Amino acid sequence: MDRFETANRFAGASPTRRAMLAGAAAFALAAALPAPHATAQNAAMAQKIADHFSSVKTMTGEFVQFGPRGEQTGGKFFLERPGRIRFNYEKPSPMRVISDGRSVVIGNMKLRTWDIYPLSKTPLALLLDDRIDLKGKMVRDVKEDPDLITIKLGDKSVFADSTITMMFDPKTYELRQWTITDNQGKDTSVMIFNTQAGVKFEKSVFEIPYDEVHKRNTNNK
Repeated sequence: MDRFETANRFAGASPTRRAMLAGAAAFALAAALPAPHATAQNAAMAQKIADHFSSVKTMTGEFVQFGPRGEQTGGKFFLERPGRIRFNYEKPSPMRVISDGRSVVIGNMKLRTWDIYPLSKTPLALLLDDRIDLKGKMVRDVKEDPDLITIKLGDKSVFADSTITMMFDPKTYELRQWTITDNQGKDTSVMIFNTQAGVKFEKSVFEIPYDEVHKRNTNNK
């Protein structure tokens, strides 16, 4: 499956799964790729954000997600370079997003259903590398205000017809919030807080139950 095919799968997924995977993908691009027509100042600023984010090898924190109809969910996330990330949504949501360095899965723990994607074919691969590659043309806009740095990203091969707008602290370059806008103009926003870097995780945090994933997918064919 090439990157365009993965984008088509992503576009055809349910709104809930699109929001979850795209929301996770926003982390992958939190370092902000320089815009094709960005000024030298904006490109330098984007590189500083990339350098800061790349230096974070492990991180955990909490998040709150706001849907296009005003619905609100929260949970915790865990990140470890290279290749691993996990989003646990709080009850009553049964959803999980997990990357183990090889694959990314979106799981419904109540229904025991799973969608699986190759990590290398998703934007998360950018996040989870030890070094974030800035050789891209995804940035549509970079805006720097006294209290906020805003970067808008869009690329059909990665996000289909969606765009992602991310907001950073201009002093610390820490990610505060991102918003995914779909092809109908509907927004899903995620705020993160209580973050902590330099933590250690058990291997089980990022384990994917491949036997269950493949069994379920085989039965559904």
